[in-house]
Amino acid sequence: MKQFTGLPASPGIAIGSVWVYAPTAVAVASHTIANPLEEIKRFHDALKTAESQLQALEKHTLETIGYEEAAIFEAHQLFLQDPDLIESIEMMVEGEQLNAEAAVSQAIEQYAEALLAVEDEYFQARAVDVRDVGQRIIRCLMGIADDHADFPNRPVIVLADDLTPSDTVQFPKDRLLALATVRGGPTSHTAILARSLGIPAIVSLPLPLALIDGKSTLILDGSTGQVTLNPDEATLQQAKSAQAAWQRQQDVALQAALETAVTTDGHQVEVVANIGGAADAQTALTYGAEGVGLFRTEFLYLDRDSMPGEDEQTAAYQEIFEIMGERPLVVRTLDIGGDKAVSYLGFTAEPNPFLGWRAIRMMDERPDVLYHQFRALLRAAGATSQPTDLRIMVPMVSNIDEVKQARAMLDQARTDLHDEGIPVPEKLQFGIMVEIPAAALQVPHFSNYVDFFSIGTNDLTQYTLAVDRTNERVAPLATPYHPAVLNLIATTIFNAHKHGKWVGLCGEFAGDPLAAPLLLGLGLDEFSMAPAAIPAVKAMLRRCSRVACHGLAAHVLELATAKEVKAYLEEKVSEME
Repeated sequence: MKQFTGLPASPGIAIGSVWVYAPTAVAVASHTIANPLEEIKRFHDALKTAESQLQALEKHTLETIGYEEAAIFEAHQLFLQDPDLIESIEMMVEGEQLNAEAAVSQAIEQYAEALLAVEDEYFQARAVDVRDVGQRIIRCLMGIADDHADFPNRPVIVLADDLTPSDTVQFPKDRLLALATVRGGPTSHTAILARSLGIPAIVSLPLPLALIDGKSTLILDGSTGQVTLNPDEATLQQAKSAQAAWQRQQDVALQAALETAVTTDGHQVEVVANIGGAADAQTALTYGAEGVGLFRTEFLYLDRDSMPGEDEQTAAYQEIFEIMGERPLVVRTLDIGGDKAVSYLGFTAEPNPFLGWRAIRMMDERPDVLYHQFRALLRAAGATSQPTDLRIMVPMVSNIDEVKQARAMLDQARTDLHDEGIPVPEKLQFGIMVEIPAAALQVPHFSNYVDFFSIGTNDLTQYTLAVDRTNERVAPLATPYHPAVLNLIATTIFNAHKHGKWVGLCGEFAGDPLAAPLLLGLGLDEFSMAPAAIPAVKAMLRRCSRVACHGLAAHVLELATAKEVKAYLEEKVSEME
């Protein structure tokens, strides 16, 4: 029996046999090529193949885990489009007559080493993602498939030197007991994915892989970072007791999450989920969601060559509506742009896809896309076996004309279906997302045309602070705790309430327990988050007094930095314990 201690990455206790995942290293040889232009074309073909693979991975992750996790592969796709990376590879091919595989390998390694040289755990963790993308391009150039086919047909604890996000999402979840890596940190995307999946995980574990054989048994405690290799009987029984106790604790917490969140002064708070498909919807209910605050519909449009038909959309939406029943369900219409390889919608590569032709801005050139989505949503709601509480919202709104035009199109779709004798829901709300500062500042004007507002703090933060949250070098600057972002949130809620409209928030900020007292104090009506975040946020809200949180929020809005805001909230939260 031997014991090792690494860094806790995802809580839970696992006991089982071990499988060492050691993917075949792709050997890259350097050689001189005769035709640089042909080699550059081969490189760009590999980029297209890699992008298609990543889009399929994004869709798979969106449907099986969730949107925040799928965004990892969205970031990988954006890295494939990095003009500096592409230019450096092309220069090596053209200037040095180097083969594409070697050029990609050298360029990727330079990028990864630069990240590792930064004395910040976040940047160092991203080096794994960069190398993951690089290996994918090289495999596409060499025609080598991903190396996941030999996963054991029994439940195992996976041990590896390191794991990429691509590895983690492709392991079969029904046979994956836990993860442990010799390298990596708690902020790595693999650690984040493990937490989302509810799989115990440890990183930076100093366990020599050579000690593992086919008969090895492991006890892994993701809460403490401790691993026991080949435990004796007494240790094994102790671990089984601890595992059972931990599971009972989780069951109690989950049971509490199924109950409503009521503050100490009797105010009931609506806590709902962000979902990206039917699997998410089922998970959301398991975690205690009281509805859906953000249903992302992009999964229907990804990894395909043509637009989904109205009937196909209707069937997909109806499946989710049936799961949610009469609970409130907020659907976001298509939010997609030039950052995706969706050529059938007319997208082309853009220098700044997040500032370009996307979402509601497609309406003038492609009104059919939104019109048929409206029809499909209305048809699905009208065909469900029980009444629905459908709420449709459009993203990326920046001016009043977009709101009026979208509202008119929704009304037209409803009228057309009624004239065709197709049932439509009696209950329907129309809203917009507040993601652009311009929208936050125009709430009084928008209130004449909408029933509600939903604040998307991920994008609102990005656009307010001029920070690309997918850019590894500046992403840490994108914090919703920044006073400018908080003041826009406060302004939105204040003006919406002044005009009799309710406000939800569906960014990652809503799922942060530290932010819950602040958002409650600002008057937020609906908290929408990843399903797994619901128990902790509900528990925090139950410790809050709504009246006291009003004072807390007022003080926060006077602070000057994100650091001051977080420190103050941490102090106040500790006083609630």
